[in-house]
Amino acid sequence: MQDNREPAVTISSIASAAGVSVPTVSRVLNGRSDVAPATRERVETLLREYGYRRRGSAQAAPAGLVDLVFNDLDSPWAVEIIRGVEEALNAEGLSVVVSAIHRRGSADSTRKWLDTLSARASDGAILVTTDLDSFLHAELQRLHLPVVVIDPAGVPDLDVPTIGATNWTGAVNATEYLIQQNHRRIGFVAGRPGIWCSRARLDGYRAGLEAAGIAVDPELVHGGDFDYASGFDAGRALLALHDRPTAIFAASDQMALGVYEAARQQGLRIPDDLSVIGFDDLPEAGWASPPLTTIRQPLSGMGTLAARTLVRLIHGETVESPRVELSTRLVRRSSVQALGPQDRFPA
Repeated sequence: MQDNREPAVTISSIASAAGVSVPTVSRVLNGRSDVAPATRERVETLLREYGYRRRGSAQAAPAGLVDLVFNDLDSPWAVEIIRGVEEALNAEGLSVVVSAIHRRGSADSTRKWLDTLSARASDGAILVTTDLDSFLHAELQRLHLPVVVIDPAGVPDLDVPTIGATNWTGAVNATEYLIQQNHRRIGFVAGRPGIWCSRARLDGYRAGLEAAGIAVDPELVHGGDFDYASGFDAGRALLALHDRPTAIFAASDQMALGVYEAARQQGLRIPDDLSVIGFDDLPEAGWASPPLTTIRQPLSGMGTLAARTLVRLIHGETVESPRVELSTRLVRRSSVQALGPQDRFPA
């Protein structure tokens, strides 16, 4: 049987007819001011003549495509989130496009991604560790694009569903566990400044100490960036203290493994001379020598729930709980050792 349906009008076909680039058509559709008046008029005329229907109109057909956007893709935890998102979307017959909006030059990266997003059909977007500022939020609303944020960088916007983990509770549990093992001088390697989960983990560390009647010592807290190198630097600084910590809690597994190397270079053995605990429970945590005690956050599960939430939004359903936090839990391995009575520091 012959199919007499007319092919769908795309931004690419409009761009070709107008003799302009696809991003230029996207800028016209988004109401951007950086388009010459004559060009804008030519593109808008063609949009009307071709009967172009932008995403979100009642007659627009689903694209079967979802964007998954990270700030960086060089972290192993990104792989875990991708796995959860991909499995859930594949079950719905949807495909995933993975992109990165790099922190350095983020304004340009964000603009390029938005232009690319406008140029192709996409049913929705999942943003990871993203600060959904007013500009980005407005642009996504203009595109009529459903959005879910995993592990938001800033204060969660209740207009957009967010999926996170119980970062504060996990940090309290890690600190309490070290205290139960008779550690009193506990160092902390913090995550990237300004990130929501970083603040929650630091606050949890402080709360755990204070609940045990242990004063927070500022010299035992060092900043990091969730990567191996910053963990190494922070570990070396903490271990160089005259009264060095007997245990270090790092706000990510990668930073904890950096602390491992700092200890090794100073001739210290884990856990005999130093106990270490991380946060994430990446596969590398179990492979480390010794295997790393850590706080497990369900990264794959966060990706799965974000994908399922986005599918509901795509189908026009209402999400009852805009902010969901999945439980973390302590995973005990071999990197923490209890101090004997002769090793205890006064509380």
